[in-house]
Parts: sequence; structure tokens; C-alpha cells
Amino acid sequence: MVKAKYQDVLDLGQKLNIQDGDVSEENGTLKIKGTANTQYEKNQLWDKIKEIGGESPSDIVADINVADTSVYHRHTVKSGESLSKIAKHYYGDPMKYKAIFEANTGILKNPDVIHPDQELVIPNL
Repeated sequence: MVKAKYQDVLDLGQKLNIQDGDVSEENGTLKIKGTANTQYEKNQLWDKIKEIGGESPSDIVADINVADTSVYHRHTVKSGESLSKIAKHYYGDPMKYKAIFEANTGILKNPDVIHPDQELVIPNL
């Protein structure tokens, strides 16, 4: 059963609170659709699909939209984080911290000073 194979994708969709979600199975193909909050969350779902089914899975069709295309993601700062650590997480490159700082100059005055519970915009690059 293909739905069981992709259960981790469905669980992730619930965890990410995907809106207008719909899941059906037809002739051995799982069809899923819904709306992720941000592009980052959509990418997380696709990464999980590819992790399970390979680069071009033929047993799943996903139609995932993005509600907020103005940002890549919105991140709530946790204790011990820095802009470079956050940049490495989202972009794979800690030096892209400058883009995050620039997108958040309304709440940040110094790229070396961030505080837990601040919500930062992670910009599209």
C-alpha cells in the first residue's frame, strides 16, 4: 500500500499544519495536495518525498502550494542561535547571515545580537 510507504510525508504535513490538505490513492499512486505556509516548508515535504521515493518517484503526485511567497520562511530564534547558524540551516551557507540581517533591520540593530523568541524573516534568495 503506497499510503503506508509515504506515511512519514503525511505525518510531516500534519506537523507543518498544511492547509486544505487532501490525500487519495488511485491505481497504486498516492495523490496529495495542500498549502504550505512558506517555501521552506514546501521544500521540507519534497525532500521527505524524495528521501522515501527517490529523485523522481512514480508512485506519488504532489500538488503543494505556498501561502506566503514574500519570504522563504519565518524563524523563531532559540537560545544559543546566531544569524550565521540560522543561515547555515536554511541556506547551507553561514555567510548568508547578512541577507537575514538586512531583511530584519526593523528589529535587529546588530547582526551579532539576537534574542530568543524574536521572529525573523528568512528572505528568498
